[in-house]
Amino acid sequence: MEKKVLVETSARHLHVTEETLKALFGESATLTPKKPLSQPGQFACEEKVTVVGPKKTIENVTILGPCRKSDQVEVSATDARTLGLPIVIHESGDTKGTPGCKLVGPKGEVILTEGVIVAKRHIHATPEEAQALGVVDKQIVSVKVVNDSRSIIFGDVVVRVRSDFKLAMHIDTDESNAGSITLDTYGVII
Repeated sequence: MEKKVLVETSARHLHVTEETLKALFGESATLTPKKPLSQPGQFACEEKVTVVGPKKTIENVTILGPCRKSDQVEVSATDARTLGLPIVIHESGDTKGTPGCKLVGPKGEVILTEGVIVAKRHIHATPEEAQALGVVDKQIVSVKVVNDSRSIIFGDVVVRVRSDFKLAMHIDTDESNAGSITLDTYGVII
């Protein structure tokens, strides 16, 4: 059986806590869904912020909802360099020892002491999908993408298994550009 997985590009974004949302957008602020994402219950929001690093800023960075227990800014390696931050590759949710930044919203600012990551490329899967693919949670795999212009093999892809996931591989914009990834690109776990 071929172990195919949809490859999706995850552009720069951030996740915020309720507290950070209120500091940036005001006490009565709530997240306004703009469009649903492939992972169940997650959505891109109308709300955008400016991310300020020691070197430069990046404006109009989308917040993804719903709110989380901790703040996290996910950027590409190119974005990290633009901001003047070190490139720290971590799994989503693992922000310990990562650089911080300043977030600027229409009603206020928040200084993050940590939380800026280049997300480790990963595959989301339910337990049933993982079993069908012959992989387990936290397993490291490689994914081969063959296309007409820039075939590529992504190594060091971590498999993340949870019942609230839906099968998809996520890479950042730098990785997507390197492999000429389009909206309907599939890879094969090798």
